[in-house]
Amino acid sequence: MTDSLLHRTETLERAQRLLNSKASRTILGIVGKPGSGKSTLAQFLLDQLPEGQVALVPMDGFHLSNEELVILGRRDRKGAPDTFDVGGYAKLLESAKKSSGEIHFPIFHREIEASIADEGFLKPEIKLVITEGNYLLHSDDGWGIIQPLLDESWYVDVDDSIRLERLIARHIEFGKSPEEARDWALGTDERNAKLIERTRSRANFLISA
Repeated sequence: MTDSLLHRTETLERAQRLLNSKASRTILGIVGKPGSGKSTLAQFLLDQLPEGQVALVPMDGFHLSNEELVILGRRDRKGAPDTFDVGGYAKLLESAKKSSGEIHFPIFHREIEASIADEGFLKPEIKLVITEGNYLLHSDDGWGIIQPLLDESWYVDVDDSIRLERLIARHIEFGKSPEEARDWALGTDERNAKLIERTRSRANFLISA
């Protein structure tokens, strides 16, 4: 069980150690519930660490398309574990660890609710790959293949009232009405959050706000 705690002010030093830890490429996974601040922390590290040596690969790029989710009958719970291309995400992480060439990957855009293929890329000189998402430590729905690909994992711990406030505001920003935003945050998002919370103890470090 995880018993190591890092405050946000300590995350940069820890990430720098990972960057310098070995000659080969290192993968850091940042996990947390929807609205916990995973993306904000990942971007902070990307901005502060040496340019050209660190890259961000969000899990969200591997959302299944809306069209496929409609066919599968899962569109109304987009963001659940079985609404992602887990196999594609795993192949990317495997390539990131093994390949010395340039690697392309999809980027998800909330404003269009879709991913753009090959928009992101890893250059050969990248030494630390930061990947963030909800289910990196999840063991069901095929996700068990992801954790072994991570050299280290962090779970972002934040008060649920703050998290839900952020989440509702984000849904409104990207087009939902206040009522729709609250219903989605307390419905689909909250069901997913309960699954994610069960993976908390699998992380190497808990990150406190």
